[in-house]
Amino acid sequence: MNRLAKESSPYLLQHKNNPVDWFPWGEEALSKAEKEDKLVLVSIGYSACHWCHVMEHEAFEDESIAAYMNQHFVNVKVDREERPDIDQIYMHAVQLMTQRGGWPLNCFILPNGKPFYGGTYFPKNQWLHILKQLVHIQQTTPEKLIEYAEKLTEGIIAAEHINSAEVETFQLHYLKETLKNWSSQFDWQEGGMNRAPKFPLPSNYSFIQNYLENQEDEKILAFLELTLQKMARGGIYDQVGGGFCRYSVDALWKVPHFEKMLYDNGQLLSLYAKAYHRTKNLEYLQVITEITHFLNRDLMAQNGGFYSALDADSEGIEGKFYVWTKQELKSLLNEDDYVFTTNYYNVNEKGLWEHENYILLRTEHQQSDQISKIQNILLEARNQRIKPGLDDKILTSWNALAISGFADAYWATQNTDYLKIAIKCAHFLQQQLSKNEFGLFHSFQKGSSKINGFLEDYAFTSSAFIRLFEVTSNESYLTYANGLIQYAIEHFFDKENGLFNFTDKQSEQLIATKQEISDNVIPSSNSEMAHALLSCGNYTANADFISMAKQMLSNLWSYIKDHPSAYSNWGQLGLKLCSEHKEIVVAGPKAEDYIELLKPLITGSTVLLHCSKESELSIFKEKYHASETRIFVCNNGACSAPVSTIDEAIKLI
Repeated sequence: MNRLAKESSPYLLQHKNNPVDWFPWGEEALSKAEKEDKLVLVSIGYSACHWCHVMEHEAFEDESIAAYMNQHFVNVKVDREERPDIDQIYMHAVQLMTQRGGWPLNCFILPNGKPFYGGTYFPKNQWLHILKQLVHIQQTTPEKLIEYAEKLTEGIIAAEHINSAEVETFQLHYLKETLKNWSSQFDWQEGGMNRAPKFPLPSNYSFIQNYLENQEDEKILAFLELTLQKMARGGIYDQVGGGFCRYSVDALWKVPHFEKMLYDNGQLLSLYAKAYHRTKNLEYLQVITEITHFLNRDLMAQNGGFYSALDADSEGIEGKFYVWTKQELKSLLNEDDYVFTTNYYNVNEKGLWEHENYILLRTEHQQSDQISKIQNILLEARNQRIKPGLDDKILTSWNALAISGFADAYWATQNTDYLKIAIKCAHFLQQQLSKNEFGLFHSFQKGSSKINGFLEDYAFTSSAFIRLFEVTSNESYLTYANGLIQYAIEHFFDKENGLFNFTDKQSEQLIATKQEISDNVIPSSNSEMAHALLSCGNYTANADFISMAKQMLSNLWSYIKDHPSAYSNWGQLGLKLCSEHKEIVVAGPKAEDYIELLKPLITGSTVLLHCSKESELSIFKEKYHASETRIFVCNNGACSAPVSTIDEAIKLI
């Protein structure tokens, strides 16, 4: 075993038996490289990454390649999910050099941390050739490496700087034009964007869904419904066990990259919950039910937290756990059920993948006892297979996304089981991943919390606790979110441009200070922090929070129109600031009874809050009277005169 045997990350432990003399990231590795005048390889991946496994088997398990790496390099392995700060910097470096990125990420750096060469997956022979070339350059013209590393680092630092802008008067027509331009990239036949591979990108479709709350656009609405249905019916969705895979390698949502991630499913649970709340479409309800079953069955820990991911591979073969042969299906199902399965789940040319294996997918939606029976039979049979590897890290930010997902599922369905799961996970974060009252750790594993929290942890956890407040009216959740935001302002905020750094000022300082601003599969930590500031500011009447959110959006406002997919969470913030935002507050001794009557009448993102006793919280302050229950309908923080009956409230709503 190498040094990685002492680590807890599943990804690092996967490499503990490699003949490569791996180091974890840290001073020991960099000091050794400086002392011995060696270059450093920083190899970054994550446990569920298929191509990470491929490169490990081809190159890092090869004795001769490992010997060359050990002789000439100091080799460092990094779990990108544990250290997103390191991953961000060296991913940026590789993207500047090659105009592409991905994992495994292999970046060569000097002992001072500055990068000079990198790429993603390298086949075995190409990898050895590159290693020899770099050694030759270091031995003959090392000044070239130093010069290039300096220039590349300057580029990384310069690219991170966002200037402070004048505060905008946000206009809805700007977002309308943005969506109109963006629609040229839509796939109007298969949903999603007109490219392959296809990622679900929940933030994109959340923006579209929120936009349609205030704007009528039948064409865009049809695209949204098409996308939601195509994703749920495709191979990217686990038709047997529920839950989405990370992306589809084709443009048809057919062949998934089989890894299943907590962050995808937490966000997609929110997306489909809001779609069901809007439409009452039973297909969306089924997706909600099945995602929650998947998360509870496969990713939930006994302590209430959620593990990070399931591997793409099992028994060393990608997708083996999820696909079926006709012979397997025939052996499990009676003739009638088999015929139905081949038709409904496209066990035909449409569903054929490779090696006579079929990916189950649908072209329509049905619900019946027969379908439920078939799903149960197949799920039970599949559970007898060797399962994909589990990444048992519990990450604060990803768990916060799951909390928001379950809270949204509760609000859409009124299934209190979902709320109980969200609350249990929230309490776990408070008990096990909190420090110094409002400080956060990033990761929990095997009973131990470690690594100082990053901005993503504070942003998504703040949003999750705000959402719990919105669906329960329990002020303690808002108080905790407020504390997290205050902590983030103290430790992450950059006064020069009004944005937040990704790393705590007290944490390890790398070669560049990142400010994560562009939304990807997970929204950027800055855009999510701006959402939290605005919501918390509105509920607590904190004008400074609201002003900060507006400044942050102003800095990025001009980016949205040209790159809507990469700034869609910023676009959602814009919708909040230039559209009508409604809160209904019920205050009085019968508030909870009134709430139950009002819940079925509430649509979209309207927030329904209540207080059954006197409260100093701004949104509730001076609204409670012990002698009567009153309803306040508020638009953008301005409340109408209170009414006393449900009928009167409905007219105002």
